[in-house]
Amino acid sequence: MARVKKDKAPNLRGDLATLTKVRLNTFVVITTLFGYLLASRYFYGVWLNDGWLLWHTVLGTACTAFGSAAFNQLMEIEEDARMKRTADRPLPARRMMPVNAFGIGWGLSAFGIIHLALKVNAASAYLAATALGVYVFLYTPLKRRSPTNTLMGGIPGAIPPMIGWAAVAHTAGGSWTDGQSWYLFALLFLWQMPHFVAISWLCREEYEEAGYCMWTNGDASGKKTSNIAAGFTIILTALAPLALVWGYANLVWVIGGSLAGLVMLRLCWKFRRESDRASARKLFFYTLLYLPLALVLLAIGWNQQG
Repeated sequence: MARVKKDKAPNLRGDLATLTKVRLNTFVVITTLFGYLLASRYFYGVWLNDGWLLWHTVLGTACTAFGSAAFNQLMEIEEDARMKRTADRPLPARRMMPVNAFGIGWGLSAFGIIHLALKVNAASAYLAATALGVYVFLYTPLKRRSPTNTLMGGIPGAIPPMIGWAAVAHTAGGSWTDGQSWYLFALLFLWQMPHFVAISWLCREEYEEAGYCMWTNGDASGKKTSNIAAGFTIILTALAPLALVWGYANLVWVIGGSLAGLVMLRLCWKFRRESDRASARKLFFYTLLYLPLALVLLAIGWNQQG
C-alpha cells in the first residue's frame, strides 16, 4: 500500500523565521556587508578593517530588519489572510498571538538599534531607525492607499549598504553622507523597482483581492508594468558610467554594470512585447541574478581613497 506524503506541520522555529522574514532579510545582511567592505576598501585599502565591528554592524542591522518584518505582518493580518501565498503565515493562521508577535518585533527592533548605537556608532543606529520607521509607518500603510508605496518601500531596502558604510566611515574621518554612500543607496533603490514590479504583476490578482494599491493593478496586458520597469532600468544602467565620472569605480564596473543593465532592459522590452507570465518571470529571475553580479563587479572595480 502506497504511503501518502504529508506536508510538514508548521513549527515554532518555522513560524519565527516566517514572522521575521529571515530569507528575505538575508538581502539586508548581504547589502550591509557589501557597504561595510566597500568602505573598508575605500578608507583603508583593505577588504576588512575590523571583524568585530562588522559583526556588530550586521547583527544590529539584521535584528532591526527582523523586528520591522514582525511589525509589518502585525499590520497586515487581514490582508495576508486573503492571499493564498500568505494565508499560512503564523498570524493570519492564528498559530501566534498578536501580542507575542508585537513583543518579538519590539524586542528585536529595540535591541538592533541600541546595539548599533553602543557597539558601532550613532549614525548607523539613526539609519537603521529610519529604515524601520519608513517601512512600518509609511510603506506598510501606503500599500492600501497609493501605488507610490513601491517607491517608499525602496527606501528601507536601499539603506542597509549605507549602514555598512557609516560603520566604517565614521571611524575613518568620513560620513554616512559621503557621495559613495548615496551611490550605493541609488543602486539598491533603482534595482528594487523592476524587481518588485515584476513580482507584483505576477501576483496582481491576489494583491487586488487583498485591497493593495499597486502600479500593476488592472494592468492585464503588462504594458504599464513593463514601461515602469524599463524606465527605472534605464536610470539604473546610466548609473554605472557615472561612477567613473565621480571617481568611485573603474572601467570594470562601468562596462560590466552597463552591460548587465542593458540585458535587463532587453528583458523589459521582451515582457512588453509578449505580455505573458513567462516573460515577466524571466525579468523577475534576472533581477535576482543582476544584484549579486552587480555587487561583485562593483567590488572589483571599486576605487580606494587616493
